[in-house]
Amino acid sequence: MLSNVGTFTFEGGIGIITIDSPPVNALGIQVRRALDEGFRSFVADDQVKGIILICGGRTFFAGADISEFGKPLQEPSLQGVFDVIESSNKPVVAAIHGTALGGGFELALTCHYRIAVPSAQVGLPEVKLGLLPGAGGTQRLPRIVGAAAALDIIVGGEPVAARKALDLGMIDALADEGKLREGAVAFIRKVIADGKPLERVRDRQDKVKADKGNSALFDDFRRKHARAHRGFLAPESIIKSIEAAVELPFERGIKREWELFEELHDSTQSAAQRYYFFAERQAAKVPDVPADTPILPIKSVGVIGAGTMGGGITMNFINVGIPVVLVEMNQEALDRGLSVIRKNYEISASKGKLKAEDVELRMGLITPAIGLDALGEVDLVIEAVFEQMAIKKDIFGKLDSVAKKGAILASNTSFLDIDEIASATSRPGSVIGLHFFSPANVMRLLEVVRGAKTRKEVVATAMGLAKKIGKVAVLSRVGPGFIVNRVLGPRKDHADDLVLEGTPPTEVDAAIYDYGFAMGPFQMIDLVGLDVIGRDETERSVCGDLVKAGRLGQKSSAGYYDYDENRRPTVSEEANRIIADFATYKGITPRGALSADEIVARLLYPVVNEGAKVLEEGIATRASDIDVACILGYNWPVYTGGPMFWADTVGLAKIVAKLEELEKAHGPAFRPAALLKEKAASGGSFTRD
Repeated sequence: MLSNVGTFTFEGGIGIITIDSPPVNALGIQVRRALDEGFRSFVADDQVKGIILICGGRTFFAGADISEFGKPLQEPSLQGVFDVIESSNKPVVAAIHGTALGGGFELALTCHYRIAVPSAQVGLPEVKLGLLPGAGGTQRLPRIVGAAAALDIIVGGEPVAARKALDLGMIDALADEGKLREGAVAFIRKVIADGKPLERVRDRQDKVKADKGNSALFDDFRRKHARAHRGFLAPESIIKSIEAAVELPFERGIKREWELFEELHDSTQSAAQRYYFFAERQAAKVPDVPADTPILPIKSVGVIGAGTMGGGITMNFINVGIPVVLVEMNQEALDRGLSVIRKNYEISASKGKLKAEDVELRMGLITPAIGLDALGEVDLVIEAVFEQMAIKKDIFGKLDSVAKKGAILASNTSFLDIDEIASATSRPGSVIGLHFFSPANVMRLLEVVRGAKTRKEVVATAMGLAKKIGKVAVLSRVGPGFIVNRVLGPRKDHADDLVLEGTPPTEVDAAIYDYGFAMGPFQMIDLVGLDVIGRDETERSVCGDLVKAGRLGQKSSAGYYDYDENRRPTVSEEANRIIADFATYKGITPRGALSADEIVARLLYPVVNEGAKVLEEGIATRASDIDVACILGYNWPVYTGGPMFWADTVGLAKIVAKLEELEKAHGPAFRPAALLKEKAASGGSFTRD
């Protein structure tokens, strides 16, 4: 038998349903119809003694078809298909390769058994979309792994490798790699021969009965993860749903799961997180760089500078097996940089994240060198030295005569003009900005800065290379601060103004923390170090006055806050006095403290406004790119969708009105951008047009 996306074959008493719906076998309407047809046919056929469900292509069912969200339901529904599978009076085995995630794994849980190849991954990642598994995942998974494991798996949302899944009970057997079909046939024949009872996952109680009435299990989980879950709705809903799986009969638990799913699905948070899911993928697409643009081979990389940033950049490449020539100007700096890289890997090894031999393998991919002459054969050079234009132009001028023809020359600058840097070479088309965020071996964002003359194949190569080293690339044109530092700059400036006008740093920080950031602006400055933040200041400032008073932040136990031996902050009378003295020096009359809502508007509406300017100027391609960059670069809370999506939820007309009010009170720094005013007047949107 044959459907448009599935084939149904009979093999010695075994019915085999094979679904092949590229690219990822999403559970859309055509796939659901094929499943419904195949299972109904085999269940009704007396010659069929067992049924195998397997997929063609690169993966098992990767999950629900998100493109159908919000559209009218077409039958059969996913739940209808699940009912057909689960009510089978013949053993059903799900044969898994690639990934079985979300709805794909929920489907596998309706089968009697699950077998996978060792390279497969399974899991329920809906929490990352601000959702919970809404097709029985929170009710069935606890019944085979227990409530404690289910909490970790579903709230964590990470895929689980097949071997670990076998240990946990998420799957029942492993097949040999490349022989999934044969392994599944052998497995089901043994099930039939042994006459095993067909116990449905939904009916199992052995893994959950011990936790009935054990509310401490769930309360302890909440306390343990309170910091990580702060502000998010989905984790708590998942906990409640798993608790229902333990305490309630299956049908009542399923009803509770669906109630909680609908609450999340209709929330702004989930809309924001689903938007971000697609925005991150959209960022990789450059409108004027076709998908078939030639990619330049990057088989070796040179990094100039072995400091914190250069060392982190180096780790990104050796982590994926790309050798690096690491250059410094003297042996002491080079040795220090190599020592830091080794220490980072040894810490990972001590935590079981790496094997000792992996540490040596990666360190062996580094060729340490003194001077630029060692970079003559590498395919890509990344400069990571001091943020001074003269220094960078000097280096690029020398690289021009050292680097081989066709090599890409990149700067890690966070704000300097890439076009001016490129002008120091005879090959500006090969020059690009690769702005890593600190710590470079951890932060996922990579701003790829395209100069006026950067060739398309260089852009395409940089965007592809970012993915290879585990980064999310966001393309920026040349402009001060590029995207992230440009749009977030006003937040710091206006925070400084607020404290001079009489709002204490504690209240500014509290408002921004409550909005969803990990810390407020003054807490962040104290963490980084006031001497670092203010080292390039040429005029007197609060930050500079605090440094002169020996208040460098947490490192000196004193900054905007006072700190005890455990770095716990308390209000600092001395810092408040220094702030008040500076306000007097500037002739600023205190206006009194603002409310939390006023603080958020004063600090974050200008971020939206700057984002609009970045779009007007063509520095960012899309509003969604700004959101991705802010979320990954500055930890803007993902459940808001980023500043531009958040602005659409607040209302652009409201933001314009507030900015105009602030402009009258504080000057042109708050003047609304033309694009923002235009969209507000037309009822438009940055992220939903």
